[in-house]
Amino acid sequence: MRFDLADLSLFRDIVEAGSITHGAQRANLALAAASTRIRNMEDALGAELLVRSRQGVSPTPAGRTLLQHARTILGQAERLREDLGAYAGGLAGHVRVLSNTNALTEFLPDSLSSFLASHPTVSIDLEERLSDEIVGLIAEGVADLGIVAGTVDTGSLETYPFRRDRFVLVVAEDNPMAERTKVEFGSVLDRDFVGLDRSSALQRFLADKAARIGRPLRLRIQLRSFDAVCRMVEAGVGIGIVPETTARRAERAMHIVAVPLADAWAVRDLTIVTRKFEELPPYARELVTHLRAGA
Repeated sequence: MRFDLADLSLFRDIVEAGSITHGAQRANLALAAASTRIRNMEDALGAELLVRSRQGVSPTPAGRTLLQHARTILGQAERLREDLGAYAGGLAGHVRVLSNTNALTEFLPDSLSSFLASHPTVSIDLEERLSDEIVGLIAEGVADLGIVAGTVDTGSLETYPFRRDRFVLVVAEDNPMAERTKVEFGSVLDRDFVGLDRSSALQRFLADKAARIGRPLRLRIQLRSFDAVCRMVEAGVGIGIVPETTARRAERAMHIVAVPLADAWAVRDLTIVTRKFEELPPYARELVTHLRAGA
């Protein structure tokens, strides 16, 4: 039984994506090639590694054992690459970061660009997830660090403060709600909304909040950015929910008004989460230090 690093990395990507198709895309492999590699791994082991269903794939008990060891081996290989990268003259490090929508769109672009400018041999893999998903994935070793809402239970993970922001309702200037000093989320669920793509972490978060109230979220259109949401709101397509930093910036250029949300969850203390700091790869530790310095 011999699995190389490419096999282990592909298996990790497939399990984390929950799909052979999406895992192959992460690994930059054709679907047929990825499926063949997995079958060869199962043949070499003499046991199935994945349970396949219409909803995707999940690891078998043997697969979970392999995944645990694969993450350890791949982490050690990454540390080796970092330690030798400076001598080889290539990329010395790779940091995997998970973030919720708010931090990813409003705060991380500036923080990560300044870090990358001062670390030309480091690359960063940034992925958007829900805060509670991030906590579980960091604990499992899927990524080096995450940015989550301060309201989630982070368990035994180490945490550091990052930023504070809040979500606000944005409406067109001629909308009667523009005169309100604050509004509750549940009171506007009968209105048409402009939002992000349904797969975005924030849109899933808002849909869950609406479902808990027992109401659907009426999305007229889904877009790729908060700025695009604000422009559609200005055009009268509907109302939207965006970070206050986005709304205040957009108010200077568009005919929209930001109305504070009265709901407690609207205030967002953003937190950095990691496993044990001293066990992180060197460049991941440097990134955590960099993010904390800008908090």
